[in-house]
Amino acid sequence: MVETLFEDIFRVDVVDPDGKKFDRVSRISARSEQFDMLMHLDINTEIYPMHAGEKFMMVLASTLNLDGTPDTGYYTPGNKKSLADKFDYVMQGKLYRISEETREKQVKADMYVSFGGLLMMLKGDPSIAARFELDQKLFILLRKV
Repeated sequence: MVETLFEDIFRVDVVDPDGKKFDRVSRISARSEQFDMLMHLDINTEIYPMHAGEKFMMVLASTLNLDGTPDTGYYTPGNKKSLADKFDYVMQGKLYRISEETREKQVKADMYVSFGGLLMMLKGDPSIAARFELDQKLFILLRKV
């Protein structure tokens, strides 16, 4: 069974908090239920529309292979089952920055991932960020709940 690096249910607070910048892409601001993580995520809303108030499950994984074997980086057509079969929206990207900040004696970790130019910022508990490595290849998987 594939081991995921992070998963939680998020609720969309705001769509395009800084105004609409692109025709087919929106930036959502969402907060997770279990770990109280803040996420800003760019989504191609033409193929996966998101609205304020919606809840979705988000998973970060290093591979889509159900047996946990590393991903080759190449698409191989066929009937092979993968983790992506259980989700509606999947992107592959690279973790390009991890940082920590302290405010009022609270430490928060920030993780930044680029999915081919669509960006994600995930902020919260530093123990969650400890599971990740700089320049790590990641898959984000989304499914509305």
